[in-house]
Amino acid sequence: MPAAKDVEKKIEALRDKIRHHEYLYYVLDNPEISDQEFDRLMQQLKDLEAEHPSLITPDSPTQRVGGKPREGFVKVRHSSPMLSLDNTYSEEELRNWERRVHELSGRKDVDYVCELKLDGMSLALIYEDGKLARGVTRGDGTTGEDVTLNVRTVRSIPLSIELNKVKKAGVPPNFEARGELLMPTAAFKKVNEERERNGLPTFANPRNFTAGTVRQLDANITAERRLDFFPYILLSNGRTYFERHWETLTGLDKAGFKVNPNRKLVHSMDEVWAFIQQWEAKRDSLPYEIDGIVVKVDRIAFQDELGFTGKAPRWAIAYKYAARAGITKLENVRWQVGRTGKLTPVAELAPVAIGGTTVRNATLHNMDEIGRLGVKIGDYVQVERGGDVIPKVAKVIDDKDHPRGTQEIEAPEKCPVCGTKVVRTEGEVDFRCVNANCPAKLLGTILHFASRGVMNIDGMGEALVTQLTERGLVKNVADIYKLTKADLLSLERFADKSAQNILDEIDKSKELPLERVIYGLGIRMVGERTAQFLAEHFGSMEALANATVEELQSVNEVGPKIAESIAEFFSNPANQELVKRLQKAGLKFSGEKKERGTKLAGKTFVLTGTLAKYTRDEAKKMIEDAGGKVTGSVSKKTDYVVAGADAGSKLDKAKELGVPVIDEKALEELTD
Repeated sequence: MPAAKDVEKKIEALRDKIRHHEYLYYVLDNPEISDQEFDRLMQQLKDLEAEHPSLITPDSPTQRVGGKPREGFVKVRHSSPMLSLDNTYSEEELRNWERRVHELSGRKDVDYVCELKLDGMSLALIYEDGKLARGVTRGDGTTGEDVTLNVRTVRSIPLSIELNKVKKAGVPPNFEARGELLMPTAAFKKVNEERERNGLPTFANPRNFTAGTVRQLDANITAERRLDFFPYILLSNGRTYFERHWETLTGLDKAGFKVNPNRKLVHSMDEVWAFIQQWEAKRDSLPYEIDGIVVKVDRIAFQDELGFTGKAPRWAIAYKYAARAGITKLENVRWQVGRTGKLTPVAELAPVAIGGTTVRNATLHNMDEIGRLGVKIGDYVQVERGGDVIPKVAKVIDDKDHPRGTQEIEAPEKCPVCGTKVVRTEGEVDFRCVNANCPAKLLGTILHFASRGVMNIDGMGEALVTQLTERGLVKNVADIYKLTKADLLSLERFADKSAQNILDEIDKSKELPLERVIYGLGIRMVGERTAQFLAEHFGSMEALANATVEELQSVNEVGPKIAESIAEFFSNPANQELVKRLQKAGLKFSGEKKERGTKLAGKTFVLTGTLAKYTRDEAKKMIEDAGGKVTGSVSKKTDYVVAGADAGSKLDKAKELGVPVIDEKALEELTD
């Protein structure tokens, strides 16, 4: 019997050898041994650990996958916000960004780092003493979800790094690596081919599939899907550690991470533009999807001087490539029913590969768009897709190599799901199913009701709602409030704790204010903002339900069509019963009445830069209290741009379009 010390040394030697070969295979893509030899080493380690379970450590290569499926995800607050980047789509906009960098920093000698904009999902990895302690999703940028068990299955993510190696890389032993988690194109294609063979629906694109994979409750499923990780930020105590971004990437590389090799340190915008053009031509040669190039100011001191806008750093920008397109044949058109009853024509296409994704369906929007395109069944069409946007039919191809189709696309007369005669209100482009109990509306209705911005029932996603509706446990949103633990335990992948978590979330939703309940009803043309105005004006669900069309039109931003839609909803007996059941369930049906001013009614504002006296939220409240509306982008429909210090591209856009630009003093005068 070997001595315990000898066994421990043998186990550690095996682990080091396996980590070395994992690094060669999954990070450097340069294996030295065969798969069979690697599997043999892993089996030896598993056997030794099984004989000596007290020697198993969390960072052992055998511990990447294991354990029972979890019952939910814990929320984790980020050490510093994980912000998104502003986008640009032209060389002119890119050079305008550079000009602002020069003006705000007071420097002309600025170096930039160019990196591929990987089309995946953001992830933060926290290491303590060189060992992976936690993996957290981006979430809302401030708080994410702990997905540690799932990210441990990603082979290019080191479970531990020798402290000596960390030190040589210039990296502190406790640090945070942020980057992009993605699914390689080949792995995504393989998954979809397998699902197609099994008669299952295929996934739309690698990015969405990645997001769904990392949130699997069973880490074994995540392990099967072969995700990859590329880091691009290193933090210590929530702050950037190195003095230059290029040094950050080099440090991560030396520490053993799979830093993307397609990066470049440049010294001018001409070099940036050359890099962008180079990779636009080569993007299809990559083993994963990209949708642009990220450009960052290299020196961290300059980044600190430039700072942030409300949602993005001023020292970085994402240049987005144009949507990719393909030509294929339109074989048929089917009508899809949404949660509000709206019927959308979907083009069924001969499969076409566009940007690493096989496209079989694309939206045609409505009959007016079909008429504008002049498209018929049998036509060859150009299909475009960009990022995770639903593919769309852009135009008909009419040349000698692509003969025209002859079959007209006909407007629907009946709902394709329930058979109810559809209606098209005069002056509107959409056909609608008006059957309140149409099964096609149900899934979308429940998902809308439970979503974060409405009743915020965390955990009630598509997988759960599909099971609930298919089993008849939920036939309308009121049924959510009669669910029992026994109902949930009868579903797949539900244990006692996960069932109780859902019930707790449902109970918690009862505390949300009246405007959320109104929004959750799914009344056609009533969005979040309109629901808020209705709640403030009427003060109760009863008053709203009994309001006449004329009374409804006295509410801010409620015109004749919206008023008619609200009145139509509350006049329907099935909807009346639904509202009664929600009230009986204990949802809030009353709130504080508040009359907003009308001085700025119909006026649209955009806020940019840093205001001296007010925060963004305070300025927004001033405008909305006076009846105005605040949006995020400048267009010809914008009435005023309120500009503070360090105003960015929105100010440039306002000047270009001739939109009036005012300061906060002028805003005070408008809202008084």
